[in-house]
This record gives sequence, C-alpha cells and structure tokens, in this order.
Amino acid sequence: MDSAALDRFEASRNRLASLAYRLLGSATDAEDAVQDAFLRWQTADRTHIATPEAWLTKVVTNLCLDRLRSAQVRHERAAGAWLPEPLLEGDPMLGPADTCEQRESVSLAVLTLMERLSPTERAAYVLREAFSYPHAEIAAILDITESASQQHVHRARRRITAEHRTRDEVDPATARRVVEEFLTAATSGRTDRLVALLTADATATSDGAGLAKRLLHHTTRERIASYVRAGFKPTPAKRRLAGGPLSLHITRLNGSPAVVAVVNTQVVGAVTLEVTGGKIATLYGIAAPDRLTRLNTTWQQHTPDAPVIPTW
Repeated sequence: MDSAALDRFEASRNRLASLAYRLLGSATDAEDAVQDAFLRWQTADRTHIATPEAWLTKVVTNLCLDRLRSAQVRHERAAGAWLPEPLLEGDPMLGPADTCEQRESVSLAVLTLMERLSPTERAAYVLREAFSYPHAEIAAILDITESASQQHVHRARRRITAEHRTRDEVDPATARRVVEEFLTAATSGRTDRLVALLTADATATSDGAGLAKRLLHHTTRERIASYVRAGFKPTPAKRRLAGGPLSLHITRLNGSPAVVAVVNTQVVGAVTLEVTGGKIATLYGIAAPDRLTRLNTTWQQHTPDAPVIPTW
C-alpha cells in the first residue's frame, strides 16, 4: 500500500474508532473493528472507491453490526454483566462533542440504553445523532431505504428519550465540587450526607468489580448510600484485592465527573456521576479489569491532577 493510501486511512482512524466505540460500547472491540477495516483497505481495489470516507464508514459499520449480531456477543450482553468501557476526557475515541446530541451519545447511560436497540436501530441512531449523516447516506451504509432509516432513528430516539434524562451541562468547577462532596460523604461513614446528595429517583449500577455474575442495581437513595458507603470503606482485604493502597483522583469520563481509583499508576476502578439540578442522578461503578484497559493506557499517558485522597 502506498503512503498516500496509508495517510488517507490514518486521517480517518480516529473518526472510525469513535464510530465503532459508539456502536459497540467497547474500546477494545472498536480497535479490532478499525484494524479489520484497515486490512480490508489494504487489499481493496482503491481505484474503484470514489469516496474513501464513505467506503470506510460502511465497512466499519458493517463489521460492528456483524459483531453485535453474533451469538457470542448476544449471550455475553444478555447475561446482564455488561457495562460500557469508560474513556478518559480527551481520548480521541470519544469523537465529536460539538452538540448536545454528540455528547449524550457517548455517555455511559446512553451507551447502556443502546444495548436495548436492534443493531440496525443502533447504527442508524449513531450515524444520525453523533455524526449528522443524512438519511440518504445512512440508507446506503446500512443497505436499507431512506424511509427505513428515518423510522429506525425515530424509534431509537423515542426509546432513549423516554428512558434517559439529559445530563446537565456542568462546568468543571461545579463538577469538581459535586465530586468532592460525594467523596467527603462516602468516606465519612454518614449515609445521611450521601442521601442528601442524591436525587429522589437516583439509580446506581455496578459490575461488582468483575466478581459478580450480574450487574448490581440500586434504586433508592438509602440503598445507594449504603452501597456507596460500603464500597468506599477502606479495608485491608480491599487493598490486597486492588494490589496495594489506593489514591483517589477526580477527573471526567465520557463527559461526566468521575472518581478514579489508582494503585501506583494502574487504574483499578472508576465511578462516574451524572448530575442534574446540582444533585447526583446516576452512578456507574466499573472495576472489571477488562473494562479498564484503554482507560489505563490513556491514564498513564497524561498527567493527572493531584489525588484528592492520596492514600485510601
């Protein structure tokens, strides 16, 4: 492959990766899809490809659809132990973030809700909401009619809107204050302080550090507060499981304020908070090692702020 063809693919790599991540919810799987697309680009007769960007988008989308439709993936995700892979603010895989729709499409809440869509609905929704493709182009990518594209997007948007409350656009200072209050309450031993920080209909979801067979869901403020308090109570057993004493950092993951737990330079857990009306509406706790692979890579490539709790 000549350098011009290689450069053309590399110029599209980040966009393709952000598309694949939104479709699959997994950075690892997204990277695999982009690599498979690269192999196809290498062997394609590029003299017959009029618009490389459209060709590559179609290839990556269909690779992702094949994976979403596979029996193995359907079984893994139907088992109820799956959460999206969190990404650090600034990761190019997060993709476009100019509009509210683009930012929402990469939130952990929306990525989780998209699991309930059919693969075609998910692809049409992502192409339209996150990448602003016209329905005619979506139809060509998915090999459907333009009216079918409109219907898929409408159904997907209606379902997601019905089940997801749009996040407040929280400025960095406010986000940090909310997380600091959360950490203070979580480590104080007083669940009443945690309850006061939560909305009346708050929810919390955790992967149980990858040890539970199913996701753990909590749906009342009192239960969430008890769960958070238990999770943030330091014990020798937790330190042994994590590999040593932890430090807790405040950052942003998938556009939301978050707490990241680190041992030396290794991320061992993350909690994201979705805020509305100055209170916490949703929490996601992720500690399964295979969900933290890319976050670990990007974490070690940037200079984090000083930990708010140096030794936990």
